Amino acid sequence: MSKASSTVPSETPKDGDRANLSRTFKYLLGTQFLSRGIPFIFNSWIVRHLTQEDYAVYAVQFHLFVTCVLFLSREGFRRACMRADIKLCEGASAKDNAALLKVAWMSFPLGVVITIAGCVFVFWWQGLQHSDPYAQAILINGFACILELLAEPLYILSQTLFLLKLRLVVETLATFSRCVTMYILIVNLTNMEKGIVFALSQAAYGACIFLGYWSYFLLFRAYRSSDLIPFRLGHMMNFDKQLSNMCMLFTLQSFRKLILQEGEKIVLVWLDTPYNQAVYGLVDKLGSLVVRLVFLPFEESSYSTFARSASGQSPNKSKNLGRRLTEALKLVLLIGLVFLAFGPSYSYCLIRLLYGQKWSDGEASTALRYYCLYIIVLAMNGTSEAFLHAVATENQLKRSNNSLLVFSLIYVALNVLLIRSVGAIGLILANSLNMILRIIYSAIFIKHFFQESSSFSFCSCLPSGWTILLLSGVATLISEKVFLDRENFWSSFFIHFCIGFAFFCTSAFVIYRRERPFINKIIRFRDHSD
Repeated sequence: MSKASSTVPSETPKDGDRANLSRTFKYLLGTQFLSRGIPFIFNSWIVRHLTQEDYAVYAVQFHLFVTCVLFLSREGFRRACMRADIKLCEGASAKDNAALLKVAWMSFPLGVVITIAGCVFVFWWQGLQHSDPYAQAILINGFACILELLAEPLYILSQTLFLLKLRLVVETLATFSRCVTMYILIVNLTNMEKGIVFALSQAAYGACIFLGYWSYFLLFRAYRSSDLIPFRLGHMMNFDKQLSNMCMLFTLQSFRKLILQEGEKIVLVWLDTPYNQAVYGLVDKLGSLVVRLVFLPFEESSYSTFARSASGQSPNKSKNLGRRLTEALKLVLLIGLVFLAFGPSYSYCLIRLLYGQKWSDGEASTALRYYCLYIIVLAMNGTSEAFLHAVATENQLKRSNNSLLVFSLIYVALNVLLIRSVGAIGLILANSLNMILRIIYSAIFIKHFFQESSSFSFCSCLPSGWTILLLSGVATLISEKVFLDRENFWSSFFIHFCIGFAFFCTSAFVIYRRERPFINKIIRFRDHSD
């Protein structure tokens, strides 16, 4: 138990976990809202000022390179350090900080090796010369990754200390810096290669992340540089072996998870045209906005709460875990069902409003319809896997890794097969099938975990009133077919929108009446002391 919890005797463990989950979720939601919302607004502008080939470079190719390098370099360390038995708080000793940082710093040399390997691979695969603008852009992106990795140990320390507001501020400023840099370069330096523009904006983001974390700990937390880099001659190998092994285990798992997470973009860049890359990039940025804004922070906060609850010795541990898992799954299912009901019938309208007729009359609106179906399985998988990774033993995690390898192979095969037949839509279908397989695996684990307890049931996760949402979905699809006229868009859109709004209000009323205690609990979720 942390010092913070031991000094507040009036707060029960149940209340403490709820407050921690609420506080974590609030700041993660704020971080995602600002760091994803700002690019979303900016993306609406940039799509109209780039060719489809340039947008494919920006939204898919460079994004894939940076994501692969950073995910493989740091994801395992982030996961393992959140599970660590090292309990830090505001009054943590230098020894406790050093134990964590010694392991966290291992992510940097690993990241440097992965960055160099990534640059060399792209140069070889594309047959690039150092004088090529694309090659220079890849090197600048690699430098941007190095800057972020230099801040990674301090990020891990800040998360362990629950300095969530720091992440909110730093990532917001970094995102704003990236967007402003790109805007200035596109507007003022029209002759500059767009690849160089995108890379320089990513370097601005990495520089803000680096300066933000280091400035905070050195200037505002009164840390010395020797505290933040705790390696001493003669004691270089004196670190937490168990934690480092867990980091390596999660890092190995991240290679498989990366294929599952970004495999469609790998296949897309490898096999498909820049047009389909641009379409998928547009739909992915738009359709996954809810995933980044809501599901991702909720998954991270749920993982933290599940891990803390599972590490305790409370006699009601199984009951508490079952209750929290039920509530988490019910919430993401409710949100996912809303998108399943109303998303497909309003996909064309949304793309037409945001990006113009050039994109809406192409494949993008159809791909977004399928993405709305993908959102619900993505939500279920994120929460169920967060539970598995938080409570599983080391052997169970190894078996999970092996299953991910099998799913990865199936997933890549589906991507290759479906992209040849239905283009970008095939990638979304492959993703959906892959998520369903992972949900089944997690569901089997959860069933075995609670087999000796009645504290959890999958049926209790389904929100009441889900049928009214499905009926609303059918009604709005009929409305689109009957009323929406693409040639006379604005007047027909108003009728279609009013019908959808009426069904949405009706569904919200019915679900609130049937799930009032649960929804009120969610509304009160944010009432806590920071």
